[in-house]
Amino acid sequence: MTDIPVSDDGRLGEGDLPELYRSGRAKQARAKRNRILSYAAGIGVFVAVALLGDWGKIQEAYFDPESAKVLFPEIITTATKNTLIYTFGAFVGGVAIGLLMAVMKMSSLRPYRWFAITYIEIFRGLPALLTIFIVGFGTPTALGVQFPTIFGVPTAGIISLALVAGAYLAETIRAGIQGVPKGQVEAARSLGMSPSLTTRVVVIPQAFRLVIPPLTNEMVLLLKDTALLAALGTTATTVELTKFGRDAFSINLNNTPFIVAGVMYLMLTIPLTYLVGRLEKRNMASR
Repeated sequence: MTDIPVSDDGRLGEGDLPELYRSGRAKQARAKRNRILSYAAGIGVFVAVALLGDWGKIQEAYFDPESAKVLFPEIITTATKNTLIYTFGAFVGGVAIGLLMAVMKMSSLRPYRWFAITYIEIFRGLPALLTIFIVGFGTPTALGVQFPTIFGVPTAGIISLALVAGAYLAETIRAGIQGVPKGQVEAARSLGMSPSLTTRVVVIPQAFRLVIPPLTNEMVLLLKDTALLAALGTTATTVELTKFGRDAFSINLNNTPFIVAGVMYLMLTIPLTYLVGRLEKRNMASR
């Protein structure tokens, strides 16, 4: 262990400290100085905006009460409702696809593994918007398939998002399956369970418990990705939040509908992100 030199009066001088200690203090001082400069810059920008901004025009353009009032109740009863239907429908479909692809990728049969790997790589590599175009426009045109509706919204958008989500969730679920202790599997097999029964009863339930936080996070991402479904074209009864805000904006070219739609998104996403944090802490505490 390195001895730290001490002066006659028992105090350490800066020049008496070893290089390791001096460099550590310098890094701490530099980090503190950078934080202070960042805070000062942020406060400066805020003060400049507060003093120089034309708050009358800002309020009229972004926070007009009259423009906000006409959005209700349709922004809740139609746009928000449809957004939630798209989100949960795509999430349920994505989990089902992801579980299937995860099991197939871990299969001992090569054709299953190849199919799962191909699916995952394709739909993780394609932009989500392109997938929406292929499913929503390409499939009906090429195959003559007419997608049904569910709870009043077309399933083309739900299927598109589910295909994309399934590719990402497959890797998440596979990681959860591999994270289940091998002792659990060995104990189940020693009780006479078959491999398939062990997977269904022992492995998969524990794997989902491990991956609840990333699954919830994927739901948040899906909720925001529903904005892409406006590209498919919507009606007054199938519109989601972003398209609803854009349609309202086009009436009087006021930005307030975008702000209100953004607030609605935040009211949905902030509780979910808070839930993710709580679940992560609980999982860490239980390990």
